[in-house]
This record gives sequence, structure tokens and C-alpha cells, in this order.
Amino acid sequence: MFHVKHQFDVIVVGGGHAGSEAACASARMGAKTALITLRAADLGVMSCNPAIGGLGKGHLVREIDALDGIMGIAADRAGIQFRLLNRKKGPAVQGPRTQADRALYKRAVHNLIYGYENLSVLTGEVVDLIVRKNRVEGVVLADGTEISARSVVLTSGTFLRGVIHIGDEASSGGRMGDAPSVSLAHRLDELNLPLGRLKTGTPPRLNGKTLRWDVLDHQDADPVPDVFSFLHKTAIADQISCGITHTNEKTHEIIRTNLERSAMYGGHIDGVGPRYCPSIEDKVVRFADKSSHQIFLEPEGLTDDTVYPNGISTSLPVDVQMDYVHSIYGLENAEILQPGYAIEYDYVDPRSLSMKLELKSLPGLYLAGQINGTTGYEEAAAQGLVAGLNAAAAAHDRPPVMFDRATSYIGVMVDDLTVRGVTEPYRMFTSRAEFRLSLRADNADQRLTPIGHQHGCVGDRRWKVFKEKKNNLEKGMGLLEGKSVPSRDLNAAGVKVSADGPRRSLYEALTIAGTQIETLLSFEPELAQLAGDIRTQLERDALYAHYINRQANDVQALKRDENKSIPHDFSYDGIDGLSNELRTKLIAAKPDNLAQASRVDGMTPAALMLILAELKHLSFGQKAS
Repeated sequence: MFHVKHQFDVIVVGGGHAGSEAACASARMGAKTALITLRAADLGVMSCNPAIGGLGKGHLVREIDALDGIMGIAADRAGIQFRLLNRKKGPAVQGPRTQADRALYKRAVHNLIYGYENLSVLTGEVVDLIVRKNRVEGVVLADGTEISARSVVLTSGTFLRGVIHIGDEASSGGRMGDAPSVSLAHRLDELNLPLGRLKTGTPPRLNGKTLRWDVLDHQDADPVPDVFSFLHKTAIADQISCGITHTNEKTHEIIRTNLERSAMYGGHIDGVGPRYCPSIEDKVVRFADKSSHQIFLEPEGLTDDTVYPNGISTSLPVDVQMDYVHSIYGLENAEILQPGYAIEYDYVDPRSLSMKLELKSLPGLYLAGQINGTTGYEEAAAQGLVAGLNAAAAAHDRPPVMFDRATSYIGVMVDDLTVRGVTEPYRMFTSRAEFRLSLRADNADQRLTPIGHQHGCVGDRRWKVFKEKKNNLEKGMGLLEGKSVPSRDLNAAGVKVSADGPRRSLYEALTIAGTQIETLLSFEPELAQLAGDIRTQLERDALYAHYINRQANDVQALKRDENKSIPHDFSYDGIDGLSNELRTKLIAAKPDNLAQASRVDGMTPAALMLILAELKHLSFGQKAS
């Protein structure tokens, strides 16, 4: 007997990083939101590496935080080893990262979610979707309960027909200890969604009490932590060190001898794994000339003895895992608490989604996270944010919340996924962003918080903190731009300008590499009143000012074509001059606009002009009729 529960504006299926962020984003937009998860106790679980951030990934976390999301706040509450990656390089490619205490992170996410008044957490397994007139209007639980909503966000992670592989042994599972989602996968089959198969892996977990920490190298946390949230100034939890060791020739020989027993090399896995995060088997095979590979021994908590050995993910049998672990310096007596494993799962081709992360063929259903072919907590959370915001906006008949490549890494990722699709699990890198000089982690709030406030997803506290920072930056800019100084005086103070040059404002002087506000205090003593973080922000903004202006011109040129949308039913078959290969790719990608079409693999300026001409022809025909 089916029974109906009261209606929600938005239902989010799954309580992982994508689902948690989606539910909170929807709730911030004022939507009555339900988060449905198998177990409420698992909200905020870090299934793989207990770390947040990194190169490219840290940018996503800062952008999520700028839009009042929860990942940055939770990471700051749980961070036990903050490090700024690429510190010696420019700010545009620096990446904040922290090792996280699993228990603290889980508690932080739990508390944040339950802090939303219009967000209800429901437990149960979603086995079906309610579809009426080709639109998703709710979900069905395993006990027959129907829950209706105007929008549904699906964040199933690795649970869709998930299979765990350890050597030649395979078992069904969404992650170790959890059953997969099979009924929902069959339902997606019935909806004729384009599905593929991917895989990811994890290393064996070790008992920290059995490691020889005294002989290992250590990596300390940064003395001054770069935290994630713009609401925080410093780390909250105690900071620790990680251990460092390396594989060796004996390790590699053990792995080579047993390669055929690996699930991957034994032919038991069909899914494609990430090239940039290879298993230890892949490392030994692909980099045969290397005699060792680095391993970071990362404690999983301040009061947890479990250690995550980052760098040796595997799908080898347990006995082989024990042998190769014990061959590694400092790990000779290590106890394996949980074996490493590979997990294979279904994903939906993200080219079937719009920039809102809504299925083009099935309105009302939004997808976020690994179901879209991505990997990583940060990528999942960022997609959850996009899907949650847009699901809520649609439920209230409000304009969509769109992100583009010129203003955010979130926009880069969404555009990459929806236009290019994936051939392996997608991970964010700074190199993916053509406008990365202006898309820095440090200015994510300046780029996105006003947009979030405009759409109604930024709370009062966040807006107050941002306005205070904005006012202080404007005060500093006023001081810098309001004072001009002879180049001779600037040169004498250490600014790298010719003494015979023209007068320059202090801001112009600050745009010159190597200049700091400290250098300019003698010319404008009031600058000394600016807080240290405001000084740093002004210095970074000035350093990239010329490059950003140049990029702004490129952005405007791109936007002139971006405004030309492409209807979803647009036919490429009738366009003479398009190659069959390019026509096939365009039909598969279904780009929303010309800017997306321009990034389809193999696109040429000439082909783009043919598409533009056809769009203008159709537009003219509609006006004439």
C-alpha cells in the first residue's frame, strides 16, 4: 500500500558531500527541502582520503564558501594539518588544503545541516522516481512511501550498481560496508539515460600504533594556516604532522609478481579509473623506470589511530597488500585495519545535463557528484551547490543561478562536464581555467558573494563580513589611488621603476612586482591602519591588475557570442559544411550556447560561423512569421 508524505519544494537524494551541499543550498534559498539518506548518522562521512582542498580543489571550496556553503566551514572546524600548496608560486595557482579529522568533519556537517530550519533529514532508500508528463515530481522509498516535490536532486555517489573489488573477489557495495543502489539504477535504465561505468580506488587503512614513526620523515602543518572559510581567521583544531615514506624495489617486485591477481590487471573491472590518481599497480607498470614512489601517512583524527597511506591505493588481494605494505620502510610491522579496494559504479553522461545540472530530457531532475562522472569531495560539493540552488530556484519559479568560466572554477567544471563530457573521472585543476589569473582562491568572495546575495543564498552574517571587507578594501584603494609620487622617490624607496619615469599613484606602484604596502607607508602613513589580511588582498589584486584587465577584454569578446543561445531541438544535420565527425560531437554535446559549442573538441572558427549563420537564419524566419 502506497502512502503519500507531504510535499516539499526540493528533495535531495543522498547525504554525501554533493547531497549535503545541495540540501543546504536549497534551504538557504528558502525552499522547503528534504534530504533523504540511508542513515542520518552517515552525513558528512569521508569515504576516501580524509582531506579537503588542494590544487584547483581548494579554489572550489573557497567558491562554495563564498556562496555561504558548508564545506569550508566544516573543513576549518575539522582541519588538523593546514598547508598552502604551491606556496612558492603565484597566488593564482596556490591551493589551500587540510588534513581533516574524520569525526570532527562528520560532526561539523551534521551540526550545520541540522541548523537549517526548513531542511528535514529523512531516512530511507529511494528506489524510484515519480514521473508525470515527462517531469520528475518526487521519489518513492523502498517501503512504498511516495514523497512529492517540484524538484529532485540525485546525488548517488558510487552507489549506482556499485561493485567492490579486492583481487579476484567482487561484492556488491556503494562503499565498504554499505549496499549498492540497484533498483534506482534500473529505473534510470528505463528512462533511457546515457550511462557509463567508472572506477576509483582506496588504499589499505593502517593502525598508527604499529608504524615506526620515529624513523620516518615528517611534514608539519604551516605555522600560519590558510583556512578555507572567509568567516574564519585561523585553525580551530590542534595541528599535527604527517609521516612520509617511500616504496622501494622490493615493493615493486611484489606488485609485479602479483599483477594478474589485481582486479584491474586481472580483467575483472570494466570501468575507467583516473589517470592522475593511479593505483600503486598502475604506478609500477606505467612508471617502470622509477625505483620508488612517495607515500604520505595521514592520521585520520586526533583521537583515531587509523592512518591513511596516501599513494598506494590498490585492488590487489589482501595477502599481497600485507606483503607490499610490510616491505615499506617504517611499515614493516603495520597492521592493516581495512584492505584497500577498487569500486566500480554507474554514472550518467553529463552532456545530458544543462548548465543548471538539470537533465535536458527529464525536467525536474538534477544530478550532482560522482553520478556525473567526477571524483573528489570538492567537485561533488560544488556540483551539489549548483544543483541545489537551481532546484530551489525552479521550485519557486525564480531565475536560474548560472555560473560561467570567466567568473568561477565552478563554472569551468560545469561547462567542461556538460559540453565535453568525461572519459575518466573528472578532477579540477587550475590548468582547466583559461581565466585563472582572476579566479584566485583569495578573491572568491569578491567574485561570488555579491552574486549569491543577489540570488538570496547568502545569509546575513556572511554578507556583513563581506561588506566589512569590501569597505576596508575600498578605503585602502582610496588611499593608494589618491596619492601620486615622483618615480625618483618610488625608486629610492625600493620600487622597481626608473627614477626618470613619470609620477605614479601608489596603486600603480603596487602593481609592480615586488612592491608591498610596507614599502609605501612613508608616502601614506594611513595605510598602516589597514589590517594585515586587507593589505595582502590589496597587494594580490594589484599584482594581477594588468593581467586581469587583459583577460576582461577576452571575457567580453567571449560574452558577445555567449549570448547567442542554441535551442535543445536545434538540428545540425541541415548545416552544409560541417564534418560528420563534428556534427556527431555536437549532437552528443547539445551545447546550450555558442560559447559551449566553441569548446567542443574539433570545433573551428569556420564551423562556428556556420552554426551562427543557421541560428540567425532561424531567428529571422521566426520573426518574419
